[in-house]
Amino acid sequence: MNGKPIPPARPVIGEAEIEAAVRVLRSGMVVQGPEVKAFEDEFSTLVDGRHSVAVNSGTSALHLALIAMGVGPGDEVIVPSFSFAASANAVRLVGAEPVFADIEAGSFCLDPDAAAAAITPRTVAIMPVHLYGHPAAMDRIMALAERHGLAVLEDACQAHGAALNGTPVGAFGIAGTFSFYPTKNMHSLEGGMITTADAEFARTLRLLRNQGMEQRYANEIVGANMRLTDVAAAVGREQFKQLPQWTEQRQSNAKFLDSRITTVVTPPVADNAKHVYHQYTVRVEGGHRDALQAGLTEKGIGSAVYYPTPIHRLKPYLTAEGKVNTAWDLPETEKAAAEVLSLPVFPSLTAEELEYIADGVNTVAGRL
Repeated sequence: MNGKPIPPARPVIGEAEIEAAVRVLRSGMVVQGPEVKAFEDEFSTLVDGRHSVAVNSGTSALHLALIAMGVGPGDEVIVPSFSFAASANAVRLVGAEPVFADIEAGSFCLDPDAAAAAITPRTVAIMPVHLYGHPAAMDRIMALAERHGLAVLEDACQAHGAALNGTPVGAFGIAGTFSFYPTKNMHSLEGGMITTADAEFARTLRLLRNQGMEQRYANEIVGANMRLTDVAAAVGREQFKQLPQWTEQRQSNAKFLDSRITTVVTPPVADNAKHVYHQYTVRVEGGHRDALQAGLTEKGIGSAVYYPTPIHRLKPYLTAEGKVNTAWDLPETEKAAAEVLSLPVFPSLTAEELEYIADGVNTVAGRL
């Protein structure tokens, strides 16, 4: 294929988003105004009508949700190590400790059996991550949490619109969190959302994001400034309108790649799961992942490794001696980190580009 290289992702900022941003800028109401409220109301339709609270990032969403849950020093939260560091960082930011549990091989999401084995008397919550757009096994995780009296906080930052057994992610636990970073399935330039069925919990979140006050200078609790701007909300509203169409196109692109790629392990989808393909992540077995990536780069096919270093191996989570904590037995996590490669799946891929990606993978991997 002749032309520009195909990037791993291609964020969309169209005329509708630009016009929405300009409209808000001209209005003079640019922070925590009517656009934010409208965005929250519209996003609630994605999560079975739950309350939605907009904040300035997905990490802030996790952080504030944990504060509102009362998680703090002395507590433990079960988290998968195979995720972006923000999942565990948010736990540390409230003074609690992440306890890492292994993932399921197929979905790359938290393994309920591994989570069960990680429960201690200090465990207060489980944080499943709906990685790459595939829902975690929420039916089993919710049952586990109920048996042990634990809260569930969903990290749905990569899974806008994903579902399991007809229930959307973000509508299972006490709260769900979403990110609107530019490379996500939809974005607001930067931003996040917290969803919850509990009206009082939602009110606490609104206080926390706005210096602890609902009325100006009438501070009720200690809070922070984690508000979403109206400019970002206006962009998010335009993106949200297009999310269903984009999701269908991602799924169609993934189906095509599934049908054509024969040389690596394509991503399986669990029964009754709706995968929204934030990433199309294959497994490259036999230690050939890096060689495949290099070969694809030579052909102008972008790809990325999410995540080459599991969180438990990152510096902040090593022991005081700088060693990996031997308490973490995470064989599927280690295997995935060595094998995964995410290929382009974004909605604006052309039929020619999809053909080129599939043929490129088969050609390069077939030589390894």
